[in-house]
Amino acid sequence: MYLPRSFHETRTDVLHALIRSYPFATVVMQGGDGLVANHLPFELAGDSLLQGHVARGNELAKADGAPVLAIFQAADGYISPNWYPSKRETGREVPTWNYAVVHVRGRLRVVHDKVWLRTLLEKLTDRHEATQPEPWHVGDAPEDHVEQMLNAIVGLEIAVEHIEGKFKLSQNHPDANREGVIKGLGERAGRRDAELVELMQRAEERRDER
Repeated sequence: MYLPRSFHETRTDVLHALIRSYPFATVVMQGGDGLVANHLPFELAGDSLLQGHVARGNELAKADGAPVLAIFQAADGYISPNWYPSKRETGREVPTWNYAVVHVRGRLRVVHDKVWLRTLLEKLTDRHEATQPEPWHVGDAPEDHVEQMLNAIVGLEIAVEHIEGKFKLSQNHPDANREGVIKGLGERAGRRDAELVELMQRAEERRDER
């Protein structure tokens, strides 16, 4: 991806934090008829493995050993030039889009082991059910239904060979413009504007720590 220096994020803890907060990835690979993309949640295991699962009929289930690109995207949003104080002073500003993404490249391993699969399903379910008043667990389903479900899927594991992030969060603007963007997003209060503000504020904190 196009990666200007001011937006390049290489700190592993920051990249991992985005993956854990936004685990739903787009997985791209070269198929027989060209590029194919699939969308699925992953669990980050340690520092170097992504784990997930797909239906047996999915092309990924037949792609053991294939090189893949997994794209994780956080909140994003349109940025109006009207939010920049510098626009009022010079008029020399244009619209843009703020966002944060992490790209992971690696090779796919297809897993058929049912014990491995069930452990993964329990881990994924427990993490995403944790905020529910009465969390659902895999064991709550009838055992024959769980077995049927396990027969219908395969596990996926991506060994991370390269990871990088692009955090385009107005770092190339002066402080007054960044503050104007945060204020504008807060007033607009769109679907993911609060999340985008939080990403920008965290980026400011990390910049101050450097």
